[in-house]
Amino acid sequence: MFLLNAWYVACTPNEIDDKPLGRKICGQSIVFYRAQENQVVALDDFCPHRGAPLSLGTVTEGKLVCGYHGLEMGSEGKTIAMPGQRVRGFPAIRSYPVVERYGFIWVWPGDAALADPTKIHHLEWHDNPEWAYGGGLFHIACDYRLMIDNLMDLTHETYVHATSIGQKEIDESPCKTTVEGQQVVTSRYMNNISAPPFWRLALRGNNLADDVPVDRWQICRFTPPSHVLIEVGVAHAGQGGYDATPAHKAYSVVVDFLTPESETSMWYFWGMARKFNPKDKALTASIREGQHKIFSEDLDMLERQQKNLLAHPERKLLMLNIDAGGVQSRKILEQLIAEQTAQQAAHTIPPIVPAT
Repeated sequence: MFLLNAWYVACTPNEIDDKPLGRKICGQSIVFYRAQENQVVALDDFCPHRGAPLSLGTVTEGKLVCGYHGLEMGSEGKTIAMPGQRVRGFPAIRSYPVVERYGFIWVWPGDAALADPTKIHHLEWHDNPEWAYGGGLFHIACDYRLMIDNLMDLTHETYVHATSIGQKEIDESPCKTTVEGQQVVTSRYMNNISAPPFWRLALRGNNLADDVPVDRWQICRFTPPSHVLIEVGVAHAGQGGYDATPAHKAYSVVVDFLTPESETSMWYFWGMARKFNPKDKALTASIREGQHKIFSEDLDMLERQQKNLLAHPERKLLMLNIDAGGVQSRKILEQLIAEQTAQQAAHTIPPIVPAT
């Protein structure tokens, strides 16, 4: 079961620039497209005529035209026209609250009456000249909660990402997990260490020496429904670590927006926003390439993990102190889903039982 009353990243704007996009989110098939005046629309991906996916159609003059028989849909989910047919009496199909903001298209798959755009994450780096951003999208055949576990426990970097960001000091340094309302924070600080390959690249990208000791930090923040933002970086040792001035560090935020597709598959919108040398497009491309490689390694591990779990549902997994971030994140999700279920039950009208 998913937390439906929440904002999820559905796609990036370029994915719907030329044609409709069909995407399953939280088990619901949705079509996204641009209507008149560039407005983003999200509808049930189901033509009311014969059930064809509307995402296989086209957009003409702001109207979504079914690719099967030419039925035209309006942005509110109402049928407008169909060649040679009278269809305005068709019942409307479902429309979803959708917002274009911060370089993403966000959708609310739950109760439309509860959708509040002010609850969408504020992304400080978007359209900010002090920052640069590069990212991408993966489709991963695993439960999205496995990725939350992965991102809230970075000790796996030593082994999964040994040639890029992994190093033994991650295992050797203690991590601290706290819960702040609905946010879970797991932090780790490593002082006076050597920078791994990826961070040597970042230091050079900020015109800093890469062969001197550094202080490194990882601060993972989970917020519902499935967003993990991770402050990461290195600073020349002795300059204040996380609090060092920009002239002595390479500071970034790893962006992880996890959107469930089904119980065992997800859409992973990943990226890195950096606050150093933002105008260097070659550096942005190089960092993006490095991140792509790193996240590809996660993808392979998680998909194989999911297969193992499906093959052995009877086996109970063991928990260690390093799992605290993922455990606490899941607890918050479970609580919110339970509250959602209770609210739905309270609004369900019980069936009328005939008198005997």
